[in-house]
Amino acid sequence: MFLFIFLRNFRQRTSIKMVVPSGLLTIGDYEKSATSLLPVHPRDYYNGGSEDEVTLRENKRAFDDYTIRPFCLCDASKCSLSTSFLSTSLSHPIGIAPTAFHRMAHPDGELATVRGAKCSKSLMIASSWSTIPLEDMKKQSNGHPMWFQLYVYKDRVLTESIVRRAEKAGYTAIVLTVDTPILGRRLTDTRNRFQLPSHLKFANFASVAQEKMPSASNESSAFMNYVSGQIDPTLTWKDVKELTKATSLPVIVKGVMRAEDAVEAVNSGVKGIIVSNHGGRQIDSGPATIHILREIVEAVNGKVEVWMDGGIRNGRDVFKALALGATGVFVGRPILWGLTVAGEAGVSHVLEILKQELEYTMRLAGCPTIESIREAKDIVVHKSFFAKL
Repeated sequence: MFLFIFLRNFRQRTSIKMVVPSGLLTIGDYEKSATSLLPVHPRDYYNGGSEDEVTLRENKRAFDDYTIRPFCLCDASKCSLSTSFLSTSLSHPIGIAPTAFHRMAHPDGELATVRGAKCSKSLMIASSWSTIPLEDMKKQSNGHPMWFQLYVYKDRVLTESIVRRAEKAGYTAIVLTVDTPILGRRLTDTRNRFQLPSHLKFANFASVAQEKMPSASNESSAFMNYVSGQIDPTLTWKDVKELTKATSLPVIVKGVMRAEDAVEAVNSGVKGIIVSNHGGRQIDSGPATIHILREIVEAVNGKVEVWMDGGIRNGRDVFKALALGATGVFVGRPILWGLTVAGEAGVSHVLEILKQELEYTMRLAGCPTIESIREAKDIVVHKSFFAKL
């Protein structure tokens, strides 16, 4: 059984008919379907976290620590999800986080993800570790805004060349990942001896041929060993400041989890912060991002915009993040699940589910606009709030 969904692309004034399997009503439905479809190596790579996966689980669970206190007798006849990221007007606050190797999920890979993002008018952050060149991804967007995620490599000439390519291609921001001096210990990948499939490659690194990667050993993943060896572990806030001066694009740092680092980021000249623990794939036993969000928002005191990712599985989660001060949110694994199940149609449908759930929550909570969520006093509180009553 298949479900036909019509989404209107207002810029091109055309309707796009998408086909997704019927019965997919929630992000959890997509997770179950994708998990059943994916081969073991890409499934574990996408779904896994580091070490004991405590942070991975906590990201999702922690949203239940917060409760929504709705207003009543509010005019719920109209609702607007419109907002802006760095002065770019958007129809909703749900973006696509950078994730690697989309062609393991679908033959069209990142091209399908870009099309799905454009159809749902979502801002997408393209990953450096894509299986499609960054230029081709941006071209596929047909002018829809995209940001580009960056790692700093030991080869600084290579790093600079990637930044210049992103500028030339038309990306509107650089998202610098700052929580990865080395890769976290992703034990499922180690046990699987994960390697990128032979027909795929690091599309943004012409000099990185598949055959140059070391072969897997019994103890570890060749992929993890190779990539971890390329990332520059000496990166400091001084380098961030230099990057902000070296590029014409605004720089956003992704991976901030402490107020002190948020202040350092502001002082380094960045234009935004993404509160993130890399989806539970770096240090384990760290806090959930939703627990840290308000601390970061208060630390920057409105000087830069703050987003978050990690554990978002429904529109209520999005609402809670917005109420705690986020400009918007980014989702990663749900996009990969949608891509796996139904390509660009699945990507769009996942985003439409989140948007619809967010709108329902806004109407029921008495907050008809994104701004009204942020302005509402105690609309979202930690469960400990009720101990004070």
